[in-house]
Amino acid sequence: MIIKISDDALARAMGADELARAFERKGHEVHRTSSWGMHWLEPLVEIDGKGWGPATLEDVDDILEGGAAEIAIGAIEQHPFIARQQRLTFARAGKTRPLNLQDYEATGGWAGLRRARQIGSAQILEEVTASGLRGRGGAGFPAGIKWQTVAKASGPQKYIVCNADEGDSGTFADRMLIEGDPFMLIEGMAIAGEAVGADRGYVYLRSEYPDAIRKLERAVELSAGIVAPFQVEVRVGAGAYVCGEETSLLNSLEGKRGEVRAKPPLPALEGLFGKPTVVNNVLTLAAVPHILVEGGAGHYGTLGMGRSKGTMPIQLAGNLKHGGLFETGFGITLKELIYDIGGGTESGRPVKAVQVGGPLGAYLHPDQFDIRFDYEEYTEADALIGHGGITVFDDSADMGAMARFAMEFCAAESCGKCTPCRIGAVRGVELIDRIRTGGRTADHIERTAVMHNAPKHGRSQEQEIGLLTDLCETMKFGSLCALGGFTPFPVMSALKNWPEDFTGRADREAEAAE
Repeated sequence: MIIKISDDALARAMGADELARAFERKGHEVHRTSSWGMHWLEPLVEIDGKGWGPATLEDVDDILEGGAAEIAIGAIEQHPFIARQQRLTFARAGKTRPLNLQDYEATGGWAGLRRARQIGSAQILEEVTASGLRGRGGAGFPAGIKWQTVAKASGPQKYIVCNADEGDSGTFADRMLIEGDPFMLIEGMAIAGEAVGADRGYVYLRSEYPDAIRKLERAVELSAGIVAPFQVEVRVGAGAYVCGEETSLLNSLEGKRGEVRAKPPLPALEGLFGKPTVVNNVLTLAAVPHILVEGGAGHYGTLGMGRSKGTMPIQLAGNLKHGGLFETGFGITLKELIYDIGGGTESGRPVKAVQVGGPLGAYLHPDQFDIRFDYEEYTEADALIGHGGITVFDDSADMGAMARFAMEFCAAESCGKCTPCRIGAVRGVELIDRIRTGGRTADHIERTAVMHNAPKHGRSQEQEIGLLTDLCETMKFGSLCALGGFTPFPVMSALKNWPEDFTGRADREAEAAE
């Protein structure tokens, strides 16, 4: 009997390794596969397409006998969480062994690369552009346009750089893909190389992902002869959030301090080592093999809505019953994602806010849950899709504290190159502290001045809020990169939607003291 258990980092953290050994001791063959993405059920055991999870060592005998009804989920592919998805990027998730070349080939692997080498650069560029693929790292810039720019740039040496520095809160799609389907990323990079005339690629991978590093390095070794003459090298970052920004990443790859470069010149013209460079996110490059198979570009373009084409691997996290990876075409609403798919909060309390797009994404109020997953709709709502991470908070969350965290995070992670980000975030923390502690009495003014080494003044809360708003405008439009430019999104959305979590704190503390 073949038993499938994921070796994804999350499954391993939940005891998948011990569970696999227990089945092996019973004399069964265990295949360590990629994860289905139903994280609340890990470790998930699969036998003949049926699943049991979350499974423990005590469940082994019952599962082998076809019992363990309390954790049985039936046919995995018919589970509502899986059945309603539109999986392209994660089509192999849960089905194949990550480092097995035979599994990859048998499920359509390398077909896109073979065709790309037959049709040539011009046709590749045309099909990627026609598909409507946009950068999945957050900016949403059309991938085909970026590739065309690099292809037209002069010079004998060009590079493909994969940004795998996944640092947003509530995101894990890059990690899952690299751990579960690393050959697809390599294939996507090789196709990009064919399109623009690059023979070398680098994957910049965060040090906090040891399993992903190990698997990708092994996948590079195993596939070297297949993708040659294209070469891939894995480089590990040191953990700076700002290195998720493409020019900081390029500086880090070159061995320099990870700080933002001024644009222009664009990396497409002067990127890594001053050469024309394609910089794309993991999910962007991993979408390319499907687009390059016969008819793939046309199929990809039929999914989604408006200018947001194809599918998005959405990561559901936070206070949610059914956290995991849900890939679907653009256009789904937050209400569907949170309640129909995510099952509502794990705590059972009402949802208060949802943050989309990582620590610098806006906090969306339940009144906004009809907003559709679409780059343009989110922009109109002063929000971000970013890397597709969704973090849910129940009504016990203090949104004033969350806004403060955004400013504090920016202050800690700023590269320090531009004043709005470097100084603005520090002043933002101080402003939020003053707003939340009242700032109405002479005693309070004295106390906060001592606490924060701030000047003694008599501004009212309204004046402080006005100053915070002005500061956010300066950061939004004056910062060199998205770190400082996006920090105002969570701050201003929290202030707009939950003003009582800012201005009412002092009153609540005074009432409690009485």
